[in-house]
Amino acid sequence: MDSFEPNGNGNDDSLPPPPPPPPEVPPNIVPVKVEELPPEPAKKPSRVPIARRGLGSKGSKLQLLTNHFKVDVNNKDGHFFHYSVALFYEDGRPVEGKGVGRKLIDRVQETYASELAGKDFAYDGEKSLFTVGSLPRNKLEFTVVLEDVISNRNNGNCSPDGHGSPNEGDRKRIRRPNRAKTFKVEISFAAKIPMQAIANALRGQETENFQEAIRVLDIILRQNAAKKGCLLVRQSFFHNDPMNFADVGGGVLGCRGFHSSFRTTQSGLSLNIDVSTTMIIQPGPVVDFLIANQNVRHPSSLDWAKARKTLKNLRITTTPSNQEYKICGLSELPCRQQTFTLKSKGGDDSAAEEITVLDYFENYRKIHLKYSADMPCVNVGKPKRPTYIPIELCSLVSLQRYTKALTTLQRASLVEKSRQKPQERMKVLSDVLKVSKYDSDPMLHNCAIRINTGFTQVDGRVLPAPRLKFGNGEEFNPRNGRWNFNNKKFVQPTKIERWAVANFSARCDVQSLVRDLTRCAQAKGIQIDPPFDVFEESPQFRRAPPMVRVDKMFEEIQSKLPGAPQFLLCLLPERKNCDIYGPWKKKNLADFGIVNQCMCPQRVNDQYLTNVLLKINAKLGGMNSFLSVEKSPTLPIVSKVPTIILGMDVSHGSPGQTDIPSIAAVVSSRQWPLISKYRACVRTQSPKVEMIDNLFKPVGEKEDEGIIRELLVDFYQSSGNRKPENIIIFRDGVSESQFTQVLNIELNQIIEACKFLDEKWDPKFVVIVAQKNHHTKFFQNGSPDNVPPGTIIDNKICHPRNYDFYLCAHAGMIGTTRPTHYHVLLDEIGFSADDLQELVHSLSYVYQRSTTAISVVAPVCYAHLAATQLGQFMKFEDKSETSSSHGGQSSASGGTVPQLPPLQENVCNSMFFC
Repeated sequence: MDSFEPNGNGNDDSLPPPPPPPPEVPPNIVPVKVEELPPEPAKKPSRVPIARRGLGSKGSKLQLLTNHFKVDVNNKDGHFFHYSVALFYEDGRPVEGKGVGRKLIDRVQETYASELAGKDFAYDGEKSLFTVGSLPRNKLEFTVVLEDVISNRNNGNCSPDGHGSPNEGDRKRIRRPNRAKTFKVEISFAAKIPMQAIANALRGQETENFQEAIRVLDIILRQNAAKKGCLLVRQSFFHNDPMNFADVGGGVLGCRGFHSSFRTTQSGLSLNIDVSTTMIIQPGPVVDFLIANQNVRHPSSLDWAKARKTLKNLRITTTPSNQEYKICGLSELPCRQQTFTLKSKGGDDSAAEEITVLDYFENYRKIHLKYSADMPCVNVGKPKRPTYIPIELCSLVSLQRYTKALTTLQRASLVEKSRQKPQERMKVLSDVLKVSKYDSDPMLHNCAIRINTGFTQVDGRVLPAPRLKFGNGEEFNPRNGRWNFNNKKFVQPTKIERWAVANFSARCDVQSLVRDLTRCAQAKGIQIDPPFDVFEESPQFRRAPPMVRVDKMFEEIQSKLPGAPQFLLCLLPERKNCDIYGPWKKKNLADFGIVNQCMCPQRVNDQYLTNVLLKINAKLGGMNSFLSVEKSPTLPIVSKVPTIILGMDVSHGSPGQTDIPSIAAVVSSRQWPLISKYRACVRTQSPKVEMIDNLFKPVGEKEDEGIIRELLVDFYQSSGNRKPENIIIFRDGVSESQFTQVLNIELNQIIEACKFLDEKWDPKFVVIVAQKNHHTKFFQNGSPDNVPPGTIIDNKICHPRNYDFYLCAHAGMIGTTRPTHYHVLLDEIGFSADDLQELVHSLSYVYQRSTTAISVVAPVCYAHLAATQLGQFMKFEDKSETSSSHGGQSSASGGTVPQLPPLQENVCNSMFFC
């Protein structure tokens, strides 16, 4: 038997010396007993969404169609092989740009088909590639050449379009018939994904492999669209077809495209296809875009500093070469003054001359410039090595996304131009399925996947509308999800005694407005005294900053009123996005605690005034209507034991605004057994963070400054000193990937807040997520109308395991109704399917601001309103001021999040957000 040779040559010199023997313990030393550490607390098992407990049966049956198309998967034993892709330039530098990946992988397939065993790829355009079955080897390296890669890396300081370059090497390079570049492509095995995972998921057994398998199928669809030259935005695809463009103003177009994604459902795998819209920059001449973007009539009025920011990084093509570049910036001087050094053809530095861009194009290139002479040039080089092109020779490339927030007018225009009636939408979706030709896609063919072209049929049910209670004991059954207050009184009208009008609008007959408002209020049962005074804004302040205007108005009010008013009516000068709104709300709610209502006195009629009174009455503590079951009280479970209903939402800054805090709002029901009255608690948190982090906030051993404690104490005080035995939570704005975070982070905080109040208190919880941002639509076969209000669907296209349903509570008046997708993540109370669906439907009828059923439960709407309204506090304040004046809390990113000022006590329990 061979001896053990530690250093490979039979010599054990390299072994370390043995350790020294331990020292002897002296006899008089007693060893200290090591204290045993307490056992680690058992880790709580993480919660997962519950399984469906049954289907609902209430309501009248209705056959519907949906935009899910059945998918047959016939290759259940095959495997997807996942490979990592690394791309390098010839000199070993990694390829950073995103655009070149697909071209390189296509070239690899063309050039090395035999080495790849003729395999088809599904490539995500970045670092992941998938095949059906394996490639010949686990690691493959290829060298490929691309002829038409446009590179600006060498272009700096050459003359526009690269012709007549100051640098001889540049000129030779550009005069080659093409600009060939060599790349290295490495493809390495990463994982093996069984297709069986899809079949398992359809039986309710979801695994990580299933998520990956569905991701592969979605990547196949993206690749299919990419090969057709589409703009890809996640799972939506946009063709470069002007027929799909709608001008919404400001140089921005709405571009109509299509969403398509695979979904697991109770009846198998389905492909969900829907119309989708993204915003793009208006393609064409750069000057035309700038004129539209800045809303000016003539190029001479353009703000070039603003244009420089707007144009940076946009792609253009130039005339006459049709070359594509990325804009780096604009020249400091106009075209007729901006110079560069033009070298002679022989490269003789002594013969170089300074020449203006205008002279170069007109005299050397013989291109007559009509209007660029007095405008800056476009720089497509680098800041320190510019390449200037006259602006009129530049056109913006199509399908460039516009990612800034739309103005109110742009949003209204987009809604108007992109809405489609149900039948029109069905035709468009049928056509896109034909045009996509998924049946001929080689990757789908290799997976043995076939997509049916017929809309899936589902069984809908129409729930009856809940009965409503008005003033004078009158009751009413809403028809088609609507009602009105003609000849009716509010169920709990308020009194308006000490009030005044603040008028910021110069064009308003305040006396007749007050007279009409008083008449309408009395008709609804509101007792209203004449206003104490009408405070007119002094003309000298109309052009002052918004905060100054509000401060001056309050100085006037304070000097003339004997005490704080109960209510202030504010007349704004502009209907939408008035910049006085934020400062006015902060002054009233945070500084003085005054209930207030803003309105814009244009086109005022009785209907408009009634809608304003709905809000005023609710804010002052009145109620406009109740559900009859609230007063009986006969709502299943909720009416029998004290139950609090929470609505939770987080609103984030616009895309691109990474430094604006997110606003978290939680509203809670009060005065149990009512489910129509709410109050709100609103806090700031780190930008773009979706999980609410202030639900439980212990300060020391006895203090909790969190949101939930504040709401629970209010419920207790307003509900006859009763603690809620049931807590029903409606959460808005989270995706399916965040469901476990809601259950294990947010719910844990809420439970901790309850235990902090009373260790022995053990309420039961229901957690429901409301989603509007999905792509499932429903249609009535052969009918031009939307589905009726109260339509509910919990079969065929819902999740194969989890507890979810779709509800169209509202009447879709324009376009195609978008249902709300409710996911029941937890139900410790034990609602039957019918009882829970009835509760959700009923909560769509308690919204005090309107006389219609709304599309999502009222608590969620109120949370959104509260977050938006208090978010206005932040908008008008200087960032440094907000950070210092209200203190702050540390954010996850290490900065300090400015805090909202607390609302005064007399308004914080009101429905100020109504």
